[in-house]
Amino acid sequence: MTNTSMTTAIENCWEARSTCQKTLVDHCLAMGGAHVAKEHVKLMLDCIQACQTSADFMSRGSATHPQMCAACAAVCEACAASCAAIGTAEMKACAEACRKCAASCKAMSVMKAAA
Repeated sequence: MTNTSMTTAIENCWEARSTCQKTLVDHCLAMGGAHVAKEHVKLMLDCIQACQTSADFMSRGSATHPQMCAACAAVCEACAASCAAIGTAEMKACAEACRKCAASCKAMSVMKAAA
């Protein structure tokens, strides 16, 4: 694992977390309807938390960051699918941030923690 790949993964986690939170608060709550469907909102909240937690685990060099990153990747993929299904430009941008984070976290999930 390179420092650069972990730094990128941390940045992608924070970007996805921030994008999800901003989209949920500024867009979904204002739009209503499918944007505030219970399962969709729960996925967005799960994604926000998973991204923050994964970034934290990687930042402190946790030996269990690969497991956390694997979980984060799964949550981000589910959130991306939910956002993409709604289809507005804001939701598509959120889905893209989630996909980017998922890809980075998948790469981190197979790496050993730094010694």
